[in-house]
Amino acid sequence: MPDAPAYPLAIFYDGSCSVCAEEMDVYRRKEHAGRLRFIEISAPEFDPIPYGITLDEFMHDLHAIDREGRVYRGVEAFRVIWQAFPGSIWYGLLASLVTLPGMNHLSKFAYWSFARIRKFLPRSHDACKDGTCLLGKDRPHR
Repeated sequence: MPDAPAYPLAIFYDGSCSVCAEEMDVYRRKEHAGRLRFIEISAPEFDPIPYGITLDEFMHDLHAIDREGRVYRGVEAFRVIWQAFPGSIWYGLLASLVTLPGMNHLSKFAYWSFARIRKFLPRSHDACKDGTCLLGKDRPHR
């Protein structure tokens, strides 16, 4: 099993994506003992430069960065988010499942598939007025 992240985690999510915003709201409402910090990358004031990751890359995948600067993307970001809830059997099971070889590949494929359709989902609010939520929409998918 991969090493545990050094909390707190900075979670970088697209708040203009209705599914993404709702998922982060679920995590925000749960007791996480300060292990998670939520950063909305579609906000006009968000500056990706200090993180060494382009806004296009942030828009393409969910990102989490731990206290030691380790970057987790996509399924790996979800795994470390779920580990932030040590009292949850459900999240613990999910975090363990996505590390299994077959499940890891299936999870990555499912995430890749979601990322391809995400641009077609309804927007959750007017965060896109300045166009930042459109960045990364034409990027080739991995």
